[in-house]
Amino acid sequence: MRTGEPLPAVEQVLATLATGLWHWDTSTSLVRVDAEAARLLGLPAEESTLTESQVRARLHPVDWNEITGVIQLAVAESTLAEVRIRIMDERGRIVRVVRSRSKPSFDPRKRAYELIGTLQEVTEPAPGTSADRYTVTGDWRRSREAFLLDAGRALAEARSTAEVLRVAAGLSMPGFSPDGLAVFGVSGDRLTIIGHHGHRPGDEGPFAQMSLDTAYPAADVVRTGRAVYLSTPEEYARRYPLTWPLAQQFGRQSWAFLPLTVAGRPIGAWMAAFAHPVVFTPDERSVLTTVARMLAQALSRAGTAESERELTDGLQRSMLPSLGPGIPGMSVAARYIPTGGGLQVGGDWYDVIPLPGGPPSGGGKFAMVIGDVQGHDVRAAGLMGQLRTALRAYASEGHRPDAVLARASRFLHGIAHTGEVDHADLRFATCLYVEVDPESGVVEAARAGHLNPVVRMPDGTVLLRDTAGGLPLGIDPDCDYPTTRLVLEPGEVLMLCTDGLMETGGHDLDSGWSRIRGVLEAHDGDLEELSDSLVQAVHGPSSHHTTGPLADRREDDIAFLLLCRQGEGCGCGDPAPLKPPVRRTMLTVAQAEPERIAVARRHLRELLHDWASPDQLDSAVLLVSEMLTNVLVHTDTDALLIAEITGNGAGRRLRVEVGDTSDELPHRRHPGELASSGRGLVLIELLADVWGVAPRGEGKSIWFELHEDGSGAEGAGARLMENVLEAEGVDGLDELL
Repeated sequence: MRTGEPLPAVEQVLATLATGLWHWDTSTSLVRVDAEAARLLGLPAEESTLTESQVRARLHPVDWNEITGVIQLAVAESTLAEVRIRIMDERGRIVRVVRSRSKPSFDPRKRAYELIGTLQEVTEPAPGTSADRYTVTGDWRRSREAFLLDAGRALAEARSTAEVLRVAAGLSMPGFSPDGLAVFGVSGDRLTIIGHHGHRPGDEGPFAQMSLDTAYPAADVVRTGRAVYLSTPEEYARRYPLTWPLAQQFGRQSWAFLPLTVAGRPIGAWMAAFAHPVVFTPDERSVLTTVARMLAQALSRAGTAESERELTDGLQRSMLPSLGPGIPGMSVAARYIPTGGGLQVGGDWYDVIPLPGGPPSGGGKFAMVIGDVQGHDVRAAGLMGQLRTALRAYASEGHRPDAVLARASRFLHGIAHTGEVDHADLRFATCLYVEVDPESGVVEAARAGHLNPVVRMPDGTVLLRDTAGGLPLGIDPDCDYPTTRLVLEPGEVLMLCTDGLMETGGHDLDSGWSRIRGVLEAHDGDLEELSDSLVQAVHGPSSHHTTGPLADRREDDIAFLLLCRQGEGCGCGDPAPLKPPVRRTMLTVAQAEPERIAVARRHLRELLHDWASPDQLDSAVLLVSEMLTNVLVHTDTDALLIAEITGNGAGRRLRVEVGDTSDELPHRRHPGELASSGRGLVLIELLADVWGVAPRGEGKSIWFELHEDGSGAEGAGARLMENVLEAEGVDGLDELL
């Protein structure tokens, strides 16, 4: 070109560089191409306008899908869209690879993309092409670097040998991906097969337990620590004639055997087999060597982690009992899941203990224990094993639940304070011990700082049963552990659990209880299915969408026991004879425990969780508070609350009864305007449908009923209550009481 001459047209420059020009408007679904772009697409070399379907027919389906994602990303980041595309002929064969570079834009009004770009052929060497026939392009080097970064990240994230092998099987190397892989290990003087891909099950048989002295490439690699590359079947047969017949049956054309080395010591070998000839250029060997090093490190990490998990899980599970033979009329299920960090050794445990008087399989009493020793280390696991043995021994001697926990607390305190005491490492344990009579369903519970038991009724109602308790074991050797008696009705399920079931996933006890309660209420199946549902709720895929407010909290071990008294609606065992549905709760409020009135209110609300009328629910809670308070104020005895719901559908009936051992009957009084008491019976008469006082052989009980259908006095009682409040000149029930 002489000085002063005009520059050539862009079209001439692009044609000289064998670069095509194209324009795509998705609003019209038309693509305009110049002659060079048409030629690269395998069409006649002339400028033309094509439909999207005509262009799509020339592109590899995978590449067409990739184009859409690249365009959207380029628009979002205001960058160029660059993608490599395989061009297909009419028979579906790849004829060339082109690189497309374009500047996409998005029209929000049309909701369409517009692209103007170039097409240029990318020189790809045919598989097996000699190294001196082509040079490694920058594109290939960039692809190799991207592949190694992806492979390194994927192998670093693998946590088990199976995951490592799965990642290795999915590796797609730039330009020469193998179609058969095998990973060999070493056991003594023998080769072992850790895993393989691209072969049928059983194909590995002749290579397993092969001596390291065998003339086989993998054995040579392990002995010498040097890689073996076999580019052709002839080379394989010439160098390893004895084992060539074993490899010949797979029909491969090239093989690479590389050492898996960790800290200078070969731990095995990796075989990559190719269906097409590969000459193994220096760059290809570099890629294979790098992958082999990453694979060796990943296998070493996975093996170490699996050994630690196997050791700690074995230690933990050796301290957990089997549930033993079946118990007549009862079903038992349990789960233990170590989820703590570090060595994953925790202090959670459970136990089922036969008590004197006959084995549980013969109908005798048994005890269920669940507990949690503070900490997540070997010391916690050791203390757990000692404490579990001590509890079993005390229970087997026939001691009552309170005595068992008192002795266990003294035992743990003695262990922790023996010899030189490191006050920073003093340990305690929470524990819940229940004694069960299978015939009557009576459960006596003693609690040492542990979570309360949970009862699920046959209709899905779930109650958190408050039980009396003392300090965690090991803190005070002289602590008392009062017992609480419960009755497990046919069809009801009793759950004992550690705090890990509630708190896993960053939950506190309140939010965790809400999650577990939902699972218990919704489940319909036997105990094993319920156990699996509970585990899935805290560890399954759905748990990742229900994280709690403390998501950064360290995870805890999980242990829980489920006990079902077989009956209608429980889903396990032979159902008991069908009876009218009854939902019942019982609670004792002692003179020295007025705070348990709040517990009684909560129990009643849980019992009435599906009651149709919120007004009736509030009325029932108010009357229970009044009746229990009257017993504590006007007598010197304890109060026994019994609440039950009977009936089906909208015709259900709530009956609440509060009894005491005092012979003094309540009397209706007419309090003055300034009187501070005397309105209890007035409230009952106003708000209850039916009520009464029943003398007992020893003491009395006062009771009331509410009918869910709203018939009776509830509606009129509410209006009368408003009149009473207005006459007394007070603002609400709290002020009136």
